[in-house]
Amino acid sequence: MSDENTGDTRKETPDNDTVIPYPGHTSDMAQQPRDEMRDYVGRGLLEGKRALITGGDSGIGRAVAVAFAKEGADVAIAYLEEHDDATHTASLVEDAGRRCLRLPGDLSEVDQCRAIVTKTAGALGGIDILVNNVAYQEPTADLTAISDEQWRHTFAVNIDSFFHVTKAALAHMPEGGAIINTASINGLRGNKTLIDYSATKGAVIALTYSLAQSLTDRGIRVNCVAPGPVWTPLIPATMDAERVESFGEQAPFGRAAQPDEIAPSYVFFASGQLSSYYSGEVLAPIGGETLPG
Repeated sequence: MSDENTGDTRKETPDNDTVIPYPGHTSDMAQQPRDEMRDYVGRGLLEGKRALITGGDSGIGRAVAVAFAKEGADVAIAYLEEHDDATHTASLVEDAGRRCLRLPGDLSEVDQCRAIVTKTAGALGGIDILVNNVAYQEPTADLTAISDEQWRHTFAVNIDSFFHVTKAALAHMPEGGAIINTASINGLRGNKTLIDYSATKGAVIALTYSLAQSLTDRGIRVNCVAPGPVWTPLIPATMDAERVESFGEQAPFGRAAQPDEIAPSYVFFASGQLSSYYSGEVLAPIGGETLPG
């Protein structure tokens, strides 16, 4: 995001955080997120599995990597350039007794998408679980303020990388494999200041539905987690101080989620024991918000 969601709805929004440089390092955040799964106890749900997680250095990706490791999986994490965060995530995975492969590089580039798959499969011997989680956002006032470059980059990271990584990974995924895509509440209902980001997240949901149908015959399940506001380095790295100060307050719970609260959703979809009859589903941990339809 176990410390799982205990139902505690106390306000936990960041009170004094200011903006930090993009892409955001956890150590720069004035209020540290809960993303280490300290209280999570695995029970072998992913024993012997091999997982590739994009955007795995911090936030939701870190929490998922640690949860998977505690369930018995070796993990590869792909990330941009946040080497300090990636090193810490690797140490947490290794503390759980599993391997962690670190794969820095820009996933807006097709060759890098393919390279992380090749390196993961080579080092771990294959890929049983793929988590497409990497994301970029840049809030803007309206559509006319979005440059062509921003639009293209947002799509390259948030949806093109999902296509390229998944396409390459399929050559290494056995029957019984699982693909989990990270979408967002904004892909379900839109966001007037995150138009390009919301469009990509809607595309992620449609991609999930389509891939689930396409890969049924191969026995590969494809599902999606679409969280509401989650306190990760991306937030103070891409939003102004005022928005950071109030981040998550709009949720009925009155606060943003912590990554530790979101990661168990990924364990659920990754584990055949828990979700063998699930494919093409969207699980939306959104802090009490209800959506029509």
